[in-house]
Amino acid sequence: MTEVIMDRGINSVAVTYTNNDYGQGLADSFAAAFEAAGGTVTLVASHEDGRADYSAEVGALAAAGGDALVVAGYVDQGGSGIIRSALDSGAFETFVFPDGMVSSALVENFGSEIDGSFGQHPGTDSEGAAIFETLASEAGFDGTQPFAKESYDAAALIMLAMQAAGSTTPADYAGKIMDIANAPGTPILPGELGKALELIAAGEDIDYVGASAVELIEPGESAGNYREIEISGGEITTARFR
Repeated sequence: MTEVIMDRGINSVAVTYTNNDYGQGLADSFAAAFEAAGGTVTLVASHEDGRADYSAEVGALAAAGGDALVVAGYVDQGGSGIIRSALDSGAFETFVFPDGMVSSALVENFGSEIDGSFGQHPGTDSEGAAIFETLASEAGFDGTQPFAKESYDAAALIMLAMQAAGSTTPADYAGKIMDIANAPGTPILPGELGKALELIAAGEDIDYVGASAVELIEPGESAGNYREIEISGGEITTARFR
């Protein structure tokens, strides 16, 4: 997020976060990274979800200043309330959206009012991503939504680890996930889970690539691929992949 913001020439931001572990953890980590890179964080302040009025929170953020407002919240909760209040009061024109704010609801709520705002969420332009989006469309759902690909891959990794362990007990199959997620082995893309099960049953190695270009590092976290988005013409557009 720091790189995305600074690449756009923004060096001063205010931060608001939803008052829970996700929001506070994200806000604290971002603020530390942004300041370490030479940026200025004017204020880090929490907001509660479910409130009807966020004018007090936005007033404090506006008083602190900043070239953009980072909204580390939920688009269907207080995050949208903060944005509406900021737009109505003229407090901020540019917003930065972490993953919890990136969905179709964002442009449904604000459209072109937030043109020029931007953000990021997990995503990749890999072969597996394209295959998954086609399969999703054929199955009747939107495979481009944030975390759709990661959810598919998480379920697939658990299933394939169960096959490798010959057990559905988490303590038995947990240790197999790193083995099936990484090389060496036959690459496995979306739609090839049956093939993967057969290979594992035959004692063959697989390298689960999946929909999100899976590459796990100790202790089982993703190495990370990100889609940088920008709001343009009232739509979420892809600026680049990182």
